[in-house]
Amino acid sequence: MSVENKKTLEEVRKIFEDDRFATENGAVIEEIGDHRAVCSLIITPSHRNAMGAVMGGTYFMLADFAFAVAANWEKMGCVSLHSDISFLGAAKGQKLMAKAVCVKDGKKTACYRIDVTDDLGNLTATVTTTGYHAG
Repeated sequence: MSVENKKTLEEVRKIFEDDRFATENGAVIEEIGDHRAVCSLIITPSHRNAMGAVMGGTYFMLADFAFAVAANWEKMGCVSLHSDISFLGAAKGQKLMAKAVCVKDGKKTACYRIDVTDDLGNLTATVTTTGYHAG
């Protein structure tokens, strides 16, 4: 993508505001870069399960959103084929951060790794997503 076609962070946030499940649950795009993105979420009581811990779906939703942004902000058309999540520890902070990076971007498929940490630096989950370039 040429320099003049680069989107600003605000333009990318505007594009992904229609990803309503993520945005209405508090996900925010913090950073974008070449096939990468960082998204965050302030943990609220609605993100917690009956035991008081952050619900597993919260980690996955944020990681999936970070993948979507990283894989599509430059050129829309990459969809998830498969994701695998490993829960590594409970969040102890007040905020989650999902950092998505492209491991391989091929002609038809892509592979991304997304690490989810809390604001204290604890690694809480890691996700590997295989994407398909549909368009």
